[in-house]
Amino acid sequence: MSLSNEEILGLVAGVCTTIAVIPQIKKAWKTKKVKDVSPGMFAILMLGVGLWVVYGIVQNDLPIIATNGVSLGLNSVMMYLMIRYREK
Repeated sequence: MSLSNEEILGLVAGVCTTIAVIPQIKKAWKTKKVKDVSPGMFAILMLGVGLWVVYGIVQNDLPIIATNGVSLGLNSVMMYLMIRYREK
């Protein structure tokens, strides 16, 4: 299977946006501090990424489904950490 330049561009963009949250997850996991991370921003981001997954399903576009599905999972981990480590 050969990928077009557009598909490669889409995959690279998807991978970049998917892995962008990993440093924040690692920092929150290590320090257990999430005071300065906005849960509202992550909630909106998760909504948008979830809608991208739905769009990918409607368009039958596996790269969109895969990258945004992983991104939704990673952002869910971050949201869990924000809930778990929030200051009471």
